[in-house]
Amino acid sequence: MSYKYLLFDLDHTLLDFNQGEEVALTQFLEFMDVEDIEAFKAIYRPLNQGMWKELEKGLITKKELINTRFSKTFAHFGREVDGREMALRYQEFIGQQGQIFEGADLLLKELVDRGYQLYAATNGVTYIQENRLLNSPIQTYFKQVFISEQMGTQKPAADFYEKIAEQIGCFDMASFLMIGDSLTADIQGANNVGMDSVWYNPEQVSLTGPAQPTYTVSNYQQLLDILKE
Repeated sequence: MSYKYLLFDLDHTLLDFNQGEEVALTQFLEFMDVEDIEAFKAIYRPLNQGMWKELEKGLITKKELINTRFSKTFAHFGREVDGREMALRYQEFIGQQGQIFEGADLLLKELVDRGYQLYAATNGVTYIQENRLLNSPIQTYFKQVFISEQMGTQKPAADFYEKIAEQIGCFDMASFLMIGDSLTADIQGANNVGMDSVWYNPEQVSLTGPAQPTYTVSNYQQLLDILKE
C-alpha cells in the first residue's frame, strides 16, 4: 500500500449526524411551534432519507431535495409552509451541530502524525457542512474540504473524484483511499474511478449491492491497523 491522500466521508463516518440531527430538528420544530415533534420526525426521517437516495440516483436535484422535504412533511400534517424558507431556518440549527463519534479526533490526529494528507469528501449543503465542521474539533485535520454542492457533482459520480484529484494535483488513483459508511455513495464512487476504499461498517451489516470495498472495518482501530506506518 502506498496511499498518500485519505478522503473521508463526514456524516456517519466521523460526524455523528444522527445526534446532530436530533438536536437540530427538535430546536427547529420547537421554533415552528410543532405540537407533536416525535410524530413529525417519524414522517420526516424516512422521507428525507428516501430523497437523498433519489438524489444519488440522479432522480431529483439537490435544490428540489432541500426546498421540498420540509414542505412535504408539513403537508402531511395539513400545514402549508414555504419550503425554501423552512430550509433556510433549518440550516441555522443544523449548522451549529458539530458532534463527532468518540475517537474520531484521535483517529485523524494519528493519521496526520503518520504523514497522511487528509481531505473531507462529502455530499451535502455547503453552508451546513462548513458550519458543522467549524463547530467540531476535527476541522483542522483536513487540508481541504470537498462538498458536492460547491463542486457541482456528487458521490458516486466519477467526476466528483476526478475533480478532487485535479484540485489536489494527483491523478494516480492508487495514491488515494476513500473511507466512508455508504456503499452506494462512498464505495461505489471509489469503484467508479478505480480507487481503493474502506467501508466503515460499525453496525456490521451484510454487504449487499454491486459496490465492492477494498477493506471493511467496524471501528477506527481497524482502520489504523490497515494504515500502518
